[in-house]
Amino acid sequence: MKSLDSDKKASKSSKAVSAEADKPTEKIDFSNVKIEPLFEDEVDFETFSKSDFRAVKVKECVAVPKSKKLLQFTLDDGTGTDRTILSGIHAYYEPEELVGKTLIAITNLPPRKMMGIESCGMLLSAVNNLKDSEDEELHLLMVDNHIPAGAKLY
Repeated sequence: MKSLDSDKKASKSSKAVSAEADKPTEKIDFSNVKIEPLFEDEVDFETFSKSDFRAVKVKECVAVPKSKKLLQFTLDDGTGTDRTILSGIHAYYEPEELVGKTLIAITNLPPRKMMGIESCGMLLSAVNNLKDSEDEELHLLMVDNHIPAGAKLY
């Protein structure tokens, strides 16, 4: 059976998609970006394939007390058990702006204690230097929120 309001729902969703498509693309100025040289050492495929890259959802994010750099993330990695990862990105992001985002993490690294807190993985970021400067830009890798927690990257 067809729902009586299915036509209305379809109309609303197509309008939402249309509105999203009509948004102008933000023009980004890359003229001040300096890309550092790539690593010359090669990683063999066998070693790389052991890394477990997963989509993770930020359930909570707080600044680590007594640290100016560290943020503590409580993440949903799809396993049903919360994962804690610490990341030194507080200079670039405030904790409240990251809650609810979908990020990319390496989830099979051995746990590592930082400031007495065990960090179980690593969040991925893109980093570059600004042209003619020692200043860095950091962009935490955020993906579409439709990607479920625990989705594996290949």
